[in-house]
Amino acid sequence: MTSETGTPQRHRVVVIGSGFGGLFSTQALKRADVDVTMIAKTTHHLFQPLLYQVATGILSEGEIAPSTRLVLRKQDNAEVLLGSVTDIDLEARTVTSEAMAITRVTPFDSLIVAAGAKQSYFGNDHFAEYAPGMKTIDDALELRGRILGSFEQAEICTDDYERERLMTFVVVGAGPTGVELVGQIAELAHRTLHGSFRNIDPHDARIILLDGADDVLPVYGGKLSASTAKRLTKLGVEIHTGAMVTDVDRDGITIKKKDGSEKLIRCQCKVWSAGVQASRLGGLLAEQSQAELDRAGRVHVNPDLSLPGHPNVFVIGDMMTLDNLPGLAQVAMQGGTYVAKNIAAEAGGRPHHERKPFKYWDKGSMATISRFSAVAKVGRLELTGFLAWIIWLVIHLMYLVGFKSRLTTLMSWATTFFGRSRGQMTITVQQVLARSALGQLGNGKYAVLDVDAAKKLAQEEAERVLALERAHNGTHGPADDAQGGPAEAAG
Repeated sequence: MTSETGTPQRHRVVVIGSGFGGLFSTQALKRADVDVTMIAKTTHHLFQPLLYQVATGILSEGEIAPSTRLVLRKQDNAEVLLGSVTDIDLEARTVTSEAMAITRVTPFDSLIVAAGAKQSYFGNDHFAEYAPGMKTIDDALELRGRILGSFEQAEICTDDYERERLMTFVVVGAGPTGVELVGQIAELAHRTLHGSFRNIDPHDARIILLDGADDVLPVYGGKLSASTAKRLTKLGVEIHTGAMVTDVDRDGITIKKKDGSEKLIRCQCKVWSAGVQASRLGGLLAEQSQAELDRAGRVHVNPDLSLPGHPNVFVIGDMMTLDNLPGLAQVAMQGGTYVAKNIAAEAGGRPHHERKPFKYWDKGSMATISRFSAVAKVGRLELTGFLAWIIWLVIHLMYLVGFKSRLTTLMSWATTFFGRSRGQMTITVQQVLARSALGQLGNGKYAVLDVDAAKKLAQEEAERVLALERAHNGTHGPADDAQGGPAEAAG
């Protein structure tokens, strides 16, 4: 291969995404005779399985999200570009990305698409305003603000009926993320915050886990699901299975049971951890190829993880579907390494038709319930309790990127699990209000010509911020009583 100037040019690999699939495939190409360009819309690699610990004050965002640029700085054949991919042209072999009003077109010889997935609200995207998901650092920081902010508002609330709503926490989705999150909210209320308030007892918090399935951790089933439910109940978590969410608003969540009856659960803080939707880039690939998409937008790939009709394009991680492989980090890691080895071999002259199909090595799955308690499934082996928790600790430490992250995470865990304090309990007003503010900007709410209307909108936002600041600072004034007080501010 030669460039336009006639000089030899190395094989160009473009990787979209900095998650497990993107990072592992890039690192696996370190010694290959290729040039790698990673394009990602964030500047970090997110260790998503520990995101709930950022939301509940155990870990800082830096411990689970190191800078991608720093992780790859010693890899001479790799460069990192910040940008959101807006187009992929399979025929021209180019990727178009945008960042901070700058558009860039990057050519490729091989393409690895590992853009991951986002939270799915099953067609009810408006739920996101009141029930954030758990997919990004922004999500986790916002949820930390909402969780701790609910306790702060309850402390200054003088109405018992409203205080009950403020101290009710609902998590939708009883998969690993939902189970881990309710467990930590329970421990936060019962251990960390014990004795920290004067007008409320955090132990009185009502913590609810909802799911439309008949069990918690339905993918585990049997003994592990039963053990998880028992442990959560002991922690004081209310479990409502067979419950479908029909509406979410500022005041609470409406659920519909299997008998057709509906019920409103009044709550301030809601979290959505049910369902995922693959990146929209899957649709772009399907439009230009013979690929099909499943209901979650994932691309049906060939046994070698390539895109049908395009052997030089690979789709890995949460964006692809093959042989009912689970949406786990291990699938993305192993897929990224497998694809990188094939690209390296073919850049050296091996024809692509000699590829062997991808084989996933199931190393098991696990979920932590609370301190000293977890469930794990490795093949036919099922573990619960303390032993499963130790295995969970070791494996998660092992896959964290960087020695410093492992060391600080271990110290944070020791402080939290063997003591009562948590090192990341700071919340800010911006973390809680950012989603609404960005949504209003995106909808053009502030792009108005009417001066009076603009002043009114600015005043509304100022009042919301002021109410939340009063709640956070522990003060109470006449303005707090208007329209329901600070309870209305945090959403």
